[in-house]
Formats: sequence, C-alpha cells, structure tokens
Amino acid sequence: MEEQNRVELTGTLTAIDAVRYTPAGIPIIEFKLAHESSQIEARRSRQVSIEVMAMAAGEAAGKLAKSPLGARVRLTGFLAHRGKSRVQLVLHINDFEFI
Repeated sequence: MEEQNRVELTGTLTAIDAVRYTPAGIPIIEFKLAHESSQIEARRSRQVSIEVMAMAAGEAAGKLAKSPLGARVRLTGFLAHRGKSRVQLVLHINDFEFI
C-alpha cells in the first residue's frame, strides 16, 4: 500500500521571499500562506486560522515570484521537513492557481 502525503489548501499570500537557485540552477521560492475557515471537529464547528510556510520550485517559483501580496491561491502539494532541523514542516507546492 502506497502511503499518501497530499495537501490542498486555499488562502492568501502574506509574504514572498526573493527567488534563489539550487546548485543545479533550479529556481526556489519560499512564501507564507494565511488560511481561515470553519471546520467540523467532533461534530462541532471550529474556526481555524493558520499561517503555513510553503515553497515552490521550477516554473511555479517564477510565477509565484510575480504574485502580489494578498493574492488568493489554491495550492496542492505535500508536507516535508524544512532542512536538517527535522522540526518545522513546509508545504512543497506541486501546483497552484489563483482564485
């Protein structure tokens, strides 16, 4: 059985770092996404407000670098640890669209 690690999240871009490049020349960008929604937990409504660290590589990095702060987006990707610290999770973007 294949393990699943897929995330779909909508929200607002609140911070976008400058594009940097890997040693292989692949563009990378890190950004923050704010999300607010109402979710059901234990059959009760719960307000959720989070800010997520995310990153994109390749073509998506170039498109996100040109995005204005406050833009609404729908992201799909996967969660992975940030660097060697193995503590903080980062959402790695496979695809996104403006909404």
